[in-house]
Formats: sequence, structure tokens, C-alpha cells
Amino acid sequence: MELHESGEMYLETILILKNKFGYVRSIDIANEMGVSKPSVSRAVALLKDNGYISFDPNGMILLTDTGKAVAEKIYDRHTVLTKYFIAIGVSEDVASKDACKIEHIISDETFNILKKRLKDMK
Repeated sequence: MELHESGEMYLETILILKNKFGYVRSIDIANEMGVSKPSVSRAVALLKDNGYISFDPNGMILLTDTGKAVAEKIYDRHTVLTKYFIAIGVSEDVASKDACKIEHIISDETFNILKKRLKDMK
């Protein structure tokens, strides 16, 4: 199944919350993303059905290996793009918002070149 932007956003959010708190609940996702609990329930069900997440015995959300790989890829894109935009003079707030939009559509080729350019700038 092809994962769409919204699914990638949920996986990235789960990764961020897991790193921040050590656990992830649906309510945490809803609060972090500013979406309704029913929206999270629907998304979580789809992610589970497609093998991106699972649940521990306490009902906490866990990323599968596949889900973690996608989440880490998107998060890496977000952080690199944000840093790159800031390095070229974009404000931090705008850089982060733009990175959030671009991270889902940028090609691997373009991203890898931007990532290399960012390293060269340092």
C-alpha cells in the first residue's frame, strides 16, 4: 500500500512522541497534531492494518520496523530541510513550516543533494 502524506505525518508524530515521552497514546497524537480523536482512531487503524504500527499489551502505540523506517526518513527530511532553509536566511518558523510541506514530495535525488550542500555549508 502506498503511504500518503497524512500517514507519513502520523508516523513522524509517533516517532517524535516516542522519543519525547517514551510512549505514545492516541490522545497524545491528537494533541500534538491538533486533530480529533476520531481522526486519530481512523488513521491508527489504517496504519495498523498496513503494518506500520502495532500496540503493546498496555495499548501504547509502537512503530513496526517498516513504520519506523518511514518515520525516520520523513523526520530526517524535516530536520535537514529546516536547517538548510535557516542556513540560507529563512526564519526558523517559516523554515519549519515549509520543510513540513516539502518533506513529503521532494525526490531522494534532490534531498540528498540538499543534504550534501548543507554539510558543505558548515
